Amino acid sequence: MKTTTSFKNIDIPVLNVQLKGRLRIADKQKGLVIFSHGSGSGRLSSRNNYVAEHLQSGGFSSLLFDLLTEKEDLIYENRFDIHLLSQRLAKVTQWMLEYEGLTDVPIGYFGASTGAASALYAAAQLEDKIRAIVSRGGRPDLAMSALHKIKAPTLLIVGGDDDVVIQLNKKAYAELGGIKKIEIIEGATHLFGEPGKLEEVAALSTKWFNKYLKK
Repeated sequence: MKTTTSFKNIDIPVLNVQLKGRLRIADKQKGLVIFSHGSGSGRLSSRNNYVAEHLQSGGFSSLLFDLLTEKEDLIYENRFDIHLLSQRLAKVTQWMLEYEGLTDVPIGYFGASTGAASALYAAAQLEDKIRAIVSRGGRPDLAMSALHKIKAPTLLIVGGDDDVVIQLNKKAYAELGGIKKIEIIEGATHLFGEPGKLEEVAALSTKWFNKYLKK
């Protein structure tokens, strides 16, 4: 999977830690998409970087960042602490709202796997500050108590061969408030590693943000 170096490495202060991030700024940016990754992943995720590059070419800036420090990530339970991760995401979002060149840019979330749950919890907390959400192979069911509070248009993308996650997404979909849609990509498994499937994810995500990530 080809990646480029069209990003800036930044350090993000959150309470008593520094989180590492990759910031891409698009020409004539339409919005900023903040990524929330799944357990065991981070700002170096090849899949999320691929989607971020696609979004950048479509006019959307993006931030990929490590929700945990290297030391915190050594504690396995931290990777599944949805409360901690959603709080981190909300704090980083608030910090980005004051970042030079991004103060008046609408913000959306892209959550992958368990990262979708932290994105939904953070969106419920930040309310109208989050304008659109995309979940890739996500676990929105882990944020069930927050789903009725979601105001942002939400797209759930699931692989057609990811049977269990399809059912969990359908269960969560029923609880979501506001504009919502499920896209099932036929022939794709949980990580969308099959030829052409991640490209479909990127295209659907860009289309969703083009439609809903507005001021």
